[in-house]
Amino acid sequence: MRSRPWYHWLAFGGGSGLSPVLPGTMGTIAVIPLYLLLVLVVRSNVVYTLVLLAMIAVGPWLCGRTAREMRNGGGGRRALDPPAIVWDEWVGLLFTLWLLPFNWWTLLVGFLLFRFFDMLKPWPISWLDRRVHGGTGIMLDDMAAAIPALVILRLMPWTGWW
Repeated sequence: MRSRPWYHWLAFGGGSGLSPVLPGTMGTIAVIPLYLLLVLVVRSNVVYTLVLLAMIAVGPWLCGRTAREMRNGGGGRRALDPPAIVWDEWVGLLFTLWLLPFNWWTLLVGFLLFRFFDMLKPWPISWLDRRVHGGTGIMLDDMAAAIPALVILRLMPWTGWW
């Protein structure tokens, strides 16, 4: 059995995307320790933003190269956006929770909202998913799914939901 390159480990979210059940959800769960480290230990919006920007910047290359190598290894059409690649879910959840004050309800509702929009892919997320390919496409639909989740989270306190 041949070993995978180091960047596959990152694209697979430390292996969480290799879950046989709901790899996207498992990948999203796997980024929660990083989120908690950033908001509870580091406690700097600047550092959080820099980490998020770095993850966004490297994402198209990381996801695109890993998907290409999986396709070349026999992954076929499904390897255009392989379920095992969850770096985009990591970025999506971190973007959903970006600059929001930490509490457990925000984390839970942010997680659920992001997964809802990522799985359902309403327009224009579905349009992006179908039309933008490669590493950029892999990243873009999850970042687009994070936007309505983030907006709803920001509006919830004003609606009296908490």
